[in-house]
Amino acid sequence: MAVSVSVALCTYNGAAYLEEQLLSIIGQTLRPDEIVVSDDGSTDETLAVVQRVMAERPDPAVVVLRNSSALGVTANFEQALAACSGDLIALCDQDDIWRPDRVKRMVAEFTQRPALQMLHADARLVDAAGDPLGFTLLQTLGVSDADRAAVHAGHAIDAYLRRNIVTGATMMVRRELVERSRPFPASWVHDEWLAMVAAATGSVDLLDEPLTDYRQHGGNQIGVTSLDASGKLGRLRAPRTVRNARLLARAAVLQQRASEFEPAVSASILALIDAKFAHEARRSALHPARFLRVGSVARGWQAGDYSRFGLGLQDVLRDLVQPV
Repeated sequence: MAVSVSVALCTYNGAAYLEEQLLSIIGQTLRPDEIVVSDDGSTDETLAVVQRVMAERPDPAVVVLRNSSALGVTANFEQALAACSGDLIALCDQDDIWRPDRVKRMVAEFTQRPALQMLHADARLVDAAGDPLGFTLLQTLGVSDADRAAVHAGHAIDAYLRRNIVTGATMMVRRELVERSRPFPASWVHDEWLAMVAAATGSVDLLDEPLTDYRQHGGNQIGVTSLDASGKLGRLRAPRTVRNARLLARAAVLQQRASEFEPAVSASILALIDAKFAHEARRSALHPARFLRVGSVARGWQAGDYSRFGLGLQDVLRDLVQPV
């Protein structure tokens, strides 16, 4: 029995690049059945582009949702995903370009593996003109061989609790995962939350191949964070209070919701989530004076928490030197 495929496309003032993205969806070797466009109050020609490109095309079907006031990225994607009717849903940014076989390639994985709940992939980074920047998304994010191996081996939760390595623009999910994940917490980004619920309750995987051209143009609502030396130095100089409060709030929501997930989360994963919360609570409570943080940071390092739930020595250094 063939599965139906929806595309959840969120837009906000995306007229400059949207036509190219829509044409890449229409040109798929396995064309989706439906595109749900959820527009977050655009003031440019975004919706006119949708109407013009999709006019006189009987398929895929197009559903347009217009927000009179902006919901923000996470809530807008939740709205788009909830409105999709397909068995499988591909998440879509307004300014990227899909490889012609993206849908076909990902649908094949779900068809072969009925237990698979979420699949994400690599992407080729391109500039505003669509020219390759010479590296991929996973390379830029510094995704390690160990992280990739953990995801492939069915231990994605271990990788995701260290840091997010999932980008929504590369994802496809089963519709039931969306239903089980709602409501999306405001403290989480939509793709991170879907990935965490999927990894805690079922099977996920990563395709180590770029299926999307991920455009970086300076106006992205969510883009790739710089991981070069200057970017790392900047993070060490950044105040810690707001960031650590955000990480603690996310860990608290995950701990609260995990016991309610369906299917039920295993005792070992629940214990891991509890430990993640304890780690972020300890980090958030570090003393404003740097020299008074040393003992707590050292205990966290000796317990292995910085490696289990973060970037190891990078986060140790952050906690020791970042200003309040």
